[in-house]
Amino acid sequence: MEPRGWLPLLLQLGLMWPLGALSEPRLRVFVVPHSHMDVGWLHTVQESMQAYVTNVYNSVVEALTLEKKRKFIAVEQEYFRLWWDGVASDGQKGQVRQLVAEGRLEFVLGGQVMHDEAVTHFDDQILQLTEGHSFLYETFGVRPQFSWQVDPFGASSTTPTLLALAGFNAHIISRIDYNLKEAMQDNQQLQFVWRGSRSLSAQQEIFTHVLDQFGYCSEGFYWDGDPVFPGPPTDGLYPSMEIPVTEDTIPSFSSLLVNNVLARATWFRTPHVLWPWGCDRQFFNASLQFTNMDRVMEEVNKFTYQHGISVQYATLGNYFQAVHTHQLSWKVRDHQDFLPYSSEIFHAWTGFYASRSGLKGLARRASALLYAGESMFTRYVLLAPHRFLDPAWGLQQLQQLRWAVSEVQHHDAITGTHAVKVGDMFVEHLSTGMQGVHKLMASIIQDRSPANSGPEPGGHFAVVYNPLAWTVTTIITLTVGFPNVSITDESGRTVPARVQSSKEMPSAYDLHVLTTIPGLSYQHYSIRPSRSSQEATGETAPFVASTQHFGHRLRRRGGQVGCHLVPVENDCYTVFLDTDTNLMHSIWERWSNRTVRVTQSFMEYHVKSDVNHGPISDNYVFTPSGKAEPAWEAVRMEIVEGPLVTEIRQYFYREVSDSEPTFAIYSRLARGPQGSDGELLCHRIEQEYRAGPLELNREAILRTSTDLNTGRVLHSDNNGFQMQRRPYRQNMWNTIARNYYPMVQSAFIEDLPSRLVLLSEQAHGVSSQGNGQVEVMLHRRLWNNDKWALDNDLTLNDSSVVHPVLWLLLGPKTLTSGLSQRSGLALQHRPVVMLREMNGEVGGSWNGSWKQEAVTLPSSVHLQILSIPGWKYSSNHTQHLRTLQKGEHKPKADLRRVLLRLQHLYEVDQDPVLSQPVTVNLRSVLGGLGSVVSVEERSLTGTWDMRMMSRWTWSTRDPHRHRGNSSWPLPLPRGPTVTIYPKEIQTFFIHFQEQ
Repeated sequence: MEPRGWLPLLLQLGLMWPLGALSEPRLRVFVVPHSHMDVGWLHTVQESMQAYVTNVYNSVVEALTLEKKRKFIAVEQEYFRLWWDGVASDGQKGQVRQLVAEGRLEFVLGGQVMHDEAVTHFDDQILQLTEGHSFLYETFGVRPQFSWQVDPFGASSTTPTLLALAGFNAHIISRIDYNLKEAMQDNQQLQFVWRGSRSLSAQQEIFTHVLDQFGYCSEGFYWDGDPVFPGPPTDGLYPSMEIPVTEDTIPSFSSLLVNNVLARATWFRTPHVLWPWGCDRQFFNASLQFTNMDRVMEEVNKFTYQHGISVQYATLGNYFQAVHTHQLSWKVRDHQDFLPYSSEIFHAWTGFYASRSGLKGLARRASALLYAGESMFTRYVLLAPHRFLDPAWGLQQLQQLRWAVSEVQHHDAITGTHAVKVGDMFVEHLSTGMQGVHKLMASIIQDRSPANSGPEPGGHFAVVYNPLAWTVTTIITLTVGFPNVSITDESGRTVPARVQSSKEMPSAYDLHVLTTIPGLSYQHYSIRPSRSSQEATGETAPFVASTQHFGHRLRRRGGQVGCHLVPVENDCYTVFLDTDTNLMHSIWERWSNRTVRVTQSFMEYHVKSDVNHGPISDNYVFTPSGKAEPAWEAVRMEIVEGPLVTEIRQYFYREVSDSEPTFAIYSRLARGPQGSDGELLCHRIEQEYRAGPLELNREAILRTSTDLNTGRVLHSDNNGFQMQRRPYRQNMWNTIARNYYPMVQSAFIEDLPSRLVLLSEQAHGVSSQGNGQVEVMLHRRLWNNDKWALDNDLTLNDSSVVHPVLWLLLGPKTLTSGLSQRSGLALQHRPVVMLREMNGEVGGSWNGSWKQEAVTLPSSVHLQILSIPGWKYSSNHTQHLRTLQKGEHKPKADLRRVLLRLQHLYEVDQDPVLSQPVTVNLRSVLGGLGSVVSVEERSLTGTWDMRMMSRWTWSTRDPHRHRGNSSWPLPLPRGPTVTIYPKEIQTFFIHFQEQ
């Protein structure tokens, strides 16, 4: 099409913008060059580095250096760091520094990865952002201020809150429900101010831009083609390369660009069009890309006088600055999320909530281990001389796990939507990192404990560490090889314990020990084979549990049940088990004196797998062929009872004749001390499940059915941060799948008298398909005949056995709302148990350095992180920039600067007491770690001094801005006393005095 052919199309825009001088463009098009580089999807990180990532940065830096008008945005810091540390020459590094200083290479989002938003925990989102931001700030002195969350499968309202806390000015998302996006386009509502938290309100709002229906890709403008694995072709010819721009082809390229711009312009309120240029694995030949696009843009700009369109290379900062300048009043969106995500009628992307359940569990266990390792190392470094352990080595072990946990937050990692070999890479990185931190913990224990612990060989020395900043009363489980044991604490006193046969290892024994541990403190135990005559020695042996056996009971298809009930109780609950079915029957809850019918059963969805007969289930999508069906024919039950804990073991057999069960439930009710110490322990039913191996094209769920009148309304969490109400939505197409939601840490159903809370150790899919029901998707095993999936090993033929954990809380809302947050943290951050075998040498005494002061916070405030990051940058921004400009050698890691992050656990109106603001004196709370010299309040990821951080303000149609009765921003603390408001997260640098 010739340029004059564009004019009729432009006339349609006449009512959108007032006429001005013809030389002034009515539309400014911001072409944002980018390359979407998945940190593990179809190929491993190293394969991607070899095939295209290295060339992206090599060629982009060269292309930008050659032409001043060109720009580029970089997103994933894992890739950039690998290139910077292992590939880039000194000359290239100098060029990058210049490009960054000129604003032509802009880092957006800035995390290690582009994280998923559905199945990640917000602790891990913060971690991966912090790792990327600290690298960028330490290296360039820059701090990302714009997000680029364009590929995650749905958008969570947690993410904009976190980005606002990190100092971001605007947020970009893309994948939201297809029909919602269409409606937002038609009504020019793709841009809005998002208030992600109802408690924080406008305090942490952020301007949000939803990419239109064209997404982040720009079809027709990929002149470098597709990358070739395992490495670039020697002749430089790549598949799918576009026809180059020539005198003959430039009219078609120009008209394609202009027509696309005109279509997009009608969907937005300002005369500025964001035009993402790039797609997956692009710009590995940036010179070719830019050379062709230069010509297209020059051609379009030749005719700005006629058609009123100007085109320019831009970064996100350039685009948002232009939009912000207009000072329009924007619609406010509340704390609701954009989940689940459907890309079309039958494609509800809810399957990935449970894909590769084993990896999801490993990722969260690794995160919990890192959390414990960080505070243990911090306590060690601050309090004691380093006899054997080199702190630099300790930081390396922590850093390795930080990066592994950050990496697996990628939207094709923890989601389970990657190829098998890529999953193996994630597991290897996590396992290696965990081994390093285990080794670090063992070294700390060795440095602080005697080399031997008694005269008798064959026993164990156990150190138990509580990583939470509250006193925790719980039951720890140790596996031992002998049934007759003697267990004592560091003072030689016998401790409450129970021995029972192991549920998974018949030749071993589980030793349950009741322990109470102050915050960030240790307990020590000696475990020995008991002597032959305990009467003679006066020793008290742990109680040996007794077991009741209930044989196979066939699944009933009708008929009377509940005639023969067996109670299992503690001080809070009585669980009634039906011996006619071997299933749970009901739960009596003491607080409200109410009995609720509760039955649990394993079900399976059969899913579609033949691409020739409609949509299929895959790693991403859940497409059931009908309602869930029972996955078992018979149940066998055991009740292992003792004074400390009673365990109910239910084994579900797919066929009566099976020798091994496919599913199992292990439920525990504990009996602990009365009062607040045992409150959390008493008010939970701990359940561990066994699921697998599944048959092909099955999705296994645990369905919990109650007589609560819930109206199929479910509540589930956003990333463990806040709860979302999930009403059941009737849909003509794919109703079952569209009513599944992510559950990262918790979900609940309720009626007026009672609430049933499910707390999870890892991410699952959760739904309420019937009144009073909640079902949790535990495991998936799929195979389909889609050629692309087969070629890329994405069929999810997962034959593993998984062991997820849920804790159940039942009671009135007033009780469960106060307990659920702390209980969820108690599940996620259980005490870490470290065992050493006794060597049989005589002697040994507890080292005096074990004397410890607890770190204890108020019950509504959580110690989200206590870490020595080992950063080398100065807290003073001016001084840090001066150091970078001089090119001075980086100083050593500051081991007296501690990263502290505190979180208020409760919503603004959740509890009359716990929802109140809390004032904490940090010098007093942290006194057990050393002498606090100074306190700095920092941004979420630590790179901004909060006194210096100033975010853009956006005018809104709802100007209501509040946090309780206080204005924002509040005056910053001048000393160590800080006040934390509901749902706030506050980050600090704490400087401790040198020893």
